[in-house]
Amino acid sequence: MQNLLKIRNLFLALLLCAVPAASFAQVSIGIGISIHTAPPVLPVYAQPPCPADGYLWTPGYWAYGPMGYYWVPGVWVRPPQVGYLWTPGYWGFVGGVYAWHAGYWGPHVGFYGGVNYGFGYGGVGFVGGMWQGGAFHYNTAVMNVNTTIVHNTYINRTVVNNVTINNVNRTSFNGPGGLAAQPTAQEQAAIHEAHFQATSEQLSHRQTAGQDRNQLASVNHGRPSTMAMNTVNGRRYDQQGRIANGVASGQFTAGETRNLEGREANLNHEVRTDRQANGGALTQQERQQVNRQQNNLSRSIYDDKHNASAAGYGNNQVGARRDEQQQRIGQGIRNGQMSPSEAARTENREANINHQVGADRNANGGKLTQQEHQQVNREQNGASREIYNDKHNGKTAPR
Repeated sequence: MQNLLKIRNLFLALLLCAVPAASFAQVSIGIGISIHTAPPVLPVYAQPPCPADGYLWTPGYWAYGPMGYYWVPGVWVRPPQVGYLWTPGYWGFVGGVYAWHAGYWGPHVGFYGGVNYGFGYGGVGFVGGMWQGGAFHYNTAVMNVNTTIVHNTYINRTVVNNVTINNVNRTSFNGPGGLAAQPTAQEQAAIHEAHFQATSEQLSHRQTAGQDRNQLASVNHGRPSTMAMNTVNGRRYDQQGRIANGVASGQFTAGETRNLEGREANLNHEVRTDRQANGGALTQQERQQVNRQQNNLSRSIYDDKHNASAAGYGNNQVGARRDEQQQRIGQGIRNGQMSPSEAARTENREANINHQVGADRNANGGKLTQQEHQQVNREQNGASREIYNDKHNGKTAPR
């Protein structure tokens, strides 16, 4: 009986996600599909860099499955055809129930409930870029695009919404208790245009998220383990984001970060070599091998984050300087400005400085002499220059 209920719930949840937006009222009444709990607020997260020219951003959202709400990470995808834009889906609250209005591709961006998804989707329309002459041009004022890789860019800061992030504009549904937005005339017109449903890549992306317990709101309490990816199945970006969080939070020591980034750099090199040997693609056996290695790395990230070691630098001047350096390294890893090999090299330098400081303190009753303070400061200045150079050398971490 319990298995039959699970199968029924799964069928209803899949049907709820698949029904076109215009059919929700009839379906909800006809077969009794309803969700009485509001979706969680939208989490705040960083947008990964655009992987290549032609990719468009699709914001993350809360979907619903047999185990409740789960987060589908924001991701860069290729549109089904040139000239089409993505209208995000949204939750609508009507008649005491929450219903999902599925997103779609079309010539213009339609109504998405007034939800502020960020990155160009401020609640009405889309200001992250535009199609011109068969190419998509990115507005780098609101989109994370590396201009050394993607050249179709412009800057329009007048569209930036500087509203402070809070529980009001992170609301993820339209209707009583949520957002009161109504479709504009342009959005009404967009509804009647030719549309494409989500691509197979997007559907696969949602399915993968639904199978990951860490994405469940009941497990992550509104802070998913994976909030965004640079591409569908962008495993390496996910790993780098987790490493960056561990660095910035102090859960990783410099030595642990050096080890993790070194392994990530070796794996990236292996993937590039295999692709070069196979005309740009990986064989099925190579994909399985990469996945096993990424699984091992994922376990190491988890273990390092939950062991007794932490980068506790204290409140003194030397400790504050090291903490600042780690924050900068973490930021560089997260936004792709520092490659795994660059991060590993910089963290090796930090680990050596940390070891030197520890040895000097042990020799001097827990303190550093004035000369030792000056020496550490010079070495941190050198590390600081290295971090700056790595973040501004025009290279990005290959994904």
